[in-house]
Amino acid sequence: QVQLVESGGGLVQAGESLRLSCVASGSIHSINAMGWYRQAPGKQRELVAVITSTGSTNYEDSVKGRFTISRDNAKKTVYLEMNSLKPEDTAVYYCNADVRVGARYLSYEYWGQGTQVTVFS
Repeated sequence: QVQLVESGGGLVQAGESLRLSCVASGSIHSINAMGWYRQAPGKQRELVAVITSTGSTNYEDSVKGRFTISRDNAKKTVYLEMNSLKPEDTAVYYCNADVRVGARYLSYEYWGQGTQVTVFS
């Protein structure tokens, strides 16, 4: 069984920063891409940022230049550094990972439980 546990959400004022962390645990052979998604009230879940196992990254346009995704493969952890936060960044942020498990190293997608980020002006 694989678990993703996020931390680091909170309530901040516009312009401030937060750092989200997500740790993967369980019977993991390896982790491919890891990413962060967010879902605001009444909206669909959207990709915020993704990072491959080799460190290539991709960002949603509205967070480019403000957010930075990184990972520590040894710690099975992905981070999201969020700077210059705006009220429109308010959402539940979910960690996502494509994980190889089992004797056949099959890939499965896993989600964290989500962490709330609220930005007030």
